Amino acid sequence: MNSLDSQCWTQRYTDFLNGYEPRPARIVYQRDRARVIHSASFRRLQAKTQIFGLSESDFYRTRLTHSMEVAQIGSGLVEQLITVGMSESGDDAAYIKWLPSFYLIEAICLAHDLGHPPFGHGGEVALNYMMRHYGGFEGNAQTLRIMTTLGEYTPKNGLDLSRRTMLGVLKYPAIYNDITASNSDYLAQLQEPQVNDFRTLEMNRWKPPKSLYLEEKTVFDWVLDPFSLADRARFTELAVCNKGHSQTKYTALDTTIMELADDIAYGIHDLEDAVAMKMVSRELWQAEVMEVEVFKQYALWDDTMTDRLFSHSSKGRKHAVSKMVGIMVESIYMDENESFEHPLLRYQAKLESGPAAILNLLKQFVYKNVITIPEVKQMEYKGQLIVLELFKSLRANPNALLPSKNYEKYQKAVSEQAKQRVISDYIAGMTNTYAARLYAKLFTPAQGSIFDML
Repeated sequence: MNSLDSQCWTQRYTDFLNGYEPRPARIVYQRDRARVIHSASFRRLQAKTQIFGLSESDFYRTRLTHSMEVAQIGSGLVEQLITVGMSESGDDAAYIKWLPSFYLIEAICLAHDLGHPPFGHGGEVALNYMMRHYGGFEGNAQTLRIMTTLGEYTPKNGLDLSRRTMLGVLKYPAIYNDITASNSDYLAQLQEPQVNDFRTLEMNRWKPPKSLYLEEKTVFDWVLDPFSLADRARFTELAVCNKGHSQTKYTALDTTIMELADDIAYGIHDLEDAVAMKMVSRELWQAEVMEVEVFKQYALWDDTMTDRLFSHSSKGRKHAVSKMVGIMVESIYMDENESFEHPLLRYQAKLESGPAAILNLLKQFVYKNVITIPEVKQMEYKGQLIVLELFKSLRANPNALLPSKNYEKYQKAVSEQAKQRVISDYIAGMTNTYAARLYAKLFTPAQGSIFDML
């Protein structure tokens, strides 16, 4: 296979298994995007939280609207890279022919959160605890699992997206088991007895490694097959970590664009929600952003931006947010990592140093003053307990509590790990609303009936 032949990247795994030739990119990537948009997993993101609870307001972002914004920003980043890479003389930058099409980058961005479980990263930690002896749980790994196994477009191969789309979604190209095997502290934790009163569980100790499941290794290897052995070894290399889980160091070209779009949406659009909900004040913004030394060094905007961001007009706030996003998008450039041979690994999209530093400042501001405040963490904790209790009951009584189609999969599973993965997949696919209603139906005496069709 010639890895520099763009058609090898449009191949789908099902076509590979059946010996079919790849189809043209203009058809494949458009259909990849359509498969993501019309999938049940994508639709469920409308009822999974971004930051705030779904009942807080109809205005604030969910995982669905976040994913749509990431896709829009991703397309803008590609357009900017085309603009800066084109020359009037016709001697365009070499990277341009390797840029993703708008269909492709939108498919990648729309798909990047498909595996996001109910109740955010709290739900992720809860599922990882319950799956700690059975291959673990991790949101990015679950995304690949939906794309390759669980999605509804093929009987066995999930959404069956193209090789390049799947490569673009691989933020952490390493196997869960390989990472945990190198973490002696985590291996010692795994020997601890089961905690039955989940209110006493130290949740933060069970954060999963950023990774992929062993169950999807065959497809993972197929995605990387066009690369040389040296490129594959470097791409999947783990950074040395003295404490906590190790993590991969590299991502592919399309992934760098998607991650920048994700960071911009997180640092700026989520900021808009916090301001609109009056969770951060103008005084706090002034002290922790505008007056910080790193902001003064680059000063990407002046006090007029602050006036608009904290005006009582939603139009003024939206104008400020749009301006901030535009500044970030226009600062993108293409870097090269010459330690890689293949263009899809060698080319890396980055932000110029000033905007990159300010975006990091905005992300820290949102994390400190929104994501980790007690009011938000309390709701996350409540969601964790719901996930843990549901899993415990489903594990003990799968024949009574699992829906018939899920129980059929459970019965056909060939190992205990496969059985537990069926339960994990079922809970991971729940929306916040579904999980809360099922919990109430099972554990609240006055709630639920046989006619309550969740």
